[in-house]
Parts: sequence; C-alpha cells; structure tokens
Amino acid sequence: MGQLKPIRMAVIGVGALGRHHARILAGMQGVDLVAVADPNAAQAQAVAEQHQTDWVTDYTEILDQVDAVSLVAPTFLHYEIAADCLARGKDILVEKPLTADVPQAQKLTELSLDHDCILQVGHIERFNPAFEVLCDSITSVPRYIRAERLSPFPFRSLDIGAVHDLMIHDIELVLHLTGSMPTLVESFGSRLMGAHEDTVQTRLHFAGGCIADITASRVNPEPRRCISVWTNTENISADLQTRSVSIHRPTSKLLNGPAMEDRMRAGEDVTELKTRVFSEFIETETVQASAEDALTAELQEFTECVRSRQQPRVDGKEGTMAVQTAERVLQSMLKNCVNHRAKAAGEARAA
Repeated sequence: MGQLKPIRMAVIGVGALGRHHARILAGMQGVDLVAVADPNAAQAQAVAEQHQTDWVTDYTEILDQVDAVSLVAPTFLHYEIAADCLARGKDILVEKPLTADVPQAQKLTELSLDHDCILQVGHIERFNPAFEVLCDSITSVPRYIRAERLSPFPFRSLDIGAVHDLMIHDIELVLHLTGSMPTLVESFGSRLMGAHEDTVQTRLHFAGGCIADITASRVNPEPRRCISVWTNTENISADLQTRSVSIHRPTSKLLNGPAMEDRMRAGEDVTELKTRVFSEFIETETVQASAEDALTAELQEFTECVRSRQQPRVDGKEGTMAVQTAERVLQSMLKNCVNHRAKAAGEARAA
C-alpha cells in the first residue's frame, strides 16, 4: 500500500499564535505546508524562511494551491476570509472565536455544509489533557461549575474584549460539560484599559438546574486557568496550566455511616475526627495529566478530519453556540458594566 498523499496546507495569519500553527504543521507527518500568508511582509517572510516554505501578503494568491487552511487572523477578519475559503471548497480551522457575531457564525456553518467542507473552531482547551482527564472522571451530571481565566494585559487582540478573548474558552467548555445552552445569563464587567471589557463575571443557568460561574480578566498580575465541577458524586478541579487534576469523592463509610454531628454527639474526639476527613471519609486522588501539546493535538485532529471527512469535536455548530452564549454575556454585561476610563474622564471635565 502506497503512502497517503500529503494534505496541502496554508496558514493565514502568522502573528503571535499563527507562527506556532506554521511551526507545528511544517513538522507534521502527512502535511505539506505550502505557504504562509500575512499582510505584514516581514513577518510572513521570516516565518516562511524558518520553515522552508513560500509566503504571500494576499492569501487569495495561494488558495488554488492548497486543500485546507488554518486561519489565525484577527477576529474581525474571520468571516470574510473563512467565507471565501469555504466558497472555494477549502477545509478550514478557524481560531476561536469563530466570528464576532452570531449571524456570521451561522453563515459560515451553512457554507461548510453547502460546500461539504470541514469547519473546525480552535477551542484549544478541549484538547488540554487536564480537561480530558476531568471529563473522563465525571460519573454523574454536573450540578455546579466554576471556571477562572486570568492573565496580565496582553497588548494584542485589542479588537475584542475579555469575553471573546478569554471567557469564550470556558463558555465552550461549560456548554460541552452541560450539553445544553443556558436559559439565563447574568453578567458584570468593567472596562479599564481601552474600548472593550477587561474583566467579566458571568453566571449561566441551565434547564437541568446546573449553574456555572465564569470569571475572565486580562488585567490580572498573574495568569491562572482552572475549572472545577461539582456533581452528586464528586468534586473535580483541574488546573489547566499545570495539568494537575484533583478528584474528591465521599467514601462509602461516610455515605453509609453516622453523620458527623451524630459521631460528635456519641462522644467521638473532634481532633481525631479531623485527621480522618481526607482519608477515611473523603477519598482524594491527584492525577498529573499528560504534557502533550494541546495545539499539536488540535491541528492533528484537523488534518485527520480533512483526510477522513469526519466531523471535529468542535465544529461550526459548537463554535456558533459558544458565540451565541458570548453575545448573551455581553448583552447582560452592558446593563451592569463599570467604565473606569469614562468615569475618570467625566470627573476630570467636571473639575
């Protein structure tokens, strides 16, 4: 049996993240990185020379030469470029968020179906080994989810705010865990550094009773990415940076034995009981997830889907659901958003 024909690919946008797409694809078996495209000629040329491939400043010049593309351009360009690629029958991976608004996301999904194209959305945390361990460890329906995503100010992606830049990662994870869309969205936010929100706190309510609290901030001194899930049978916490996962479950001795207040009434020593909580009554398991690179796994799945014509784990429909929920977060936040800069300007004028 002969070797499979390489998938001819291009990366459109080779800035801070796109250059890593190019690096990984250039070294991936079964892939031929035909070219990279970026309006910044110096950037495009530097990345191309590093990986021995061609470069252009206008992506349309190389579409006829490729089977699939990875789109890592600013969000406001996603729809125009992705729609062009899909209309030409090119499979495409679009970095998150799929688009900046719902109608555009829905249209791209329709285009992918009309032209029988693979449309994958780059929600990379779905490929984080710690999140995969968390999902595999859940034994009953989530009742409460808590997610935090904090970072220092990035000085990039300033065409969008913290909801589309950061929170949408965890919105997509929550939608995956609950398997449904929220029935109610309550949000608070603040603008500090510029025109878009920099901190957001949102609560999502689901029909089954689950509640999810999500915090996003891009003005935090230290980065932090974590998610915790409470079910009827366990509490699981995953640090998405260190890849450490902690699982806490009540033991049969706790569930079937006397309640703590009954033990205390019976005269059991409180000091001694305290030493037994996380051994005899609550079992704790800590799992160190794989160090596998999530972006490599994501791109590997995309190329496998291009070859097999199977749908990716985050397709256009799931990417659209994340955009829909993000839009509801923003709508709710507008009713309850502090604009520090506007307030400061107003006070200065009043003085």
